[in-house]
Amino acid sequence: MSQLKDRLRSDLTSAMKARDELRSATLRMVLTAVTNAEVAGKQARELSDDDVIGVLTSEGKKRREAAEAFAGAGRTDSAERERAEAAVIADYLPARLGPEEVAALVAEAVARTGAADEGMRAMGKVMGVLQPQVRGRADGGVVAAEVRRQLG
Repeated sequence: MSQLKDRLRSDLTSAMKARDELRSATLRMVLTAVTNAEVAGKQARELSDDDVIGVLTSEGKKRREAAEAFAGAGRTDSAERERAEAAVIADYLPARLGPEEVAALVAEAVARTGAADEGMRAMGKVMGVLQPQVRGRADGGVVAAEVRRQLG
């Protein structure tokens, strides 16, 4: 079993003992998403820590988007709940990269692939090198925008 999934389960037990409603509900929801990812596809499999981080990233993104939608509709109580759930999920994700760090990683990837001469045609090649480095640490849209800026 992945260490991260093990940590999620033990933290769920602790949250339930402490009667922390928000944390226990959020961890239950995340563990359900992990289990769903494990049984998705033709054959059930055990997720690695990287796969679990991918699930956590998508769940965190769902919470942030839902919070924006609720806030836009004037439902501040629901928006606050979604933000609180996103904060719980963020505790299990690697530290987020800032704009300067993303720009430095993109510059390094462009130099390593020799894509500066090819322009926008090399975007896929650069993104292929970057994705393993930024998974769970930066939003894909932000990374893609920086790649476009540096290649454009």
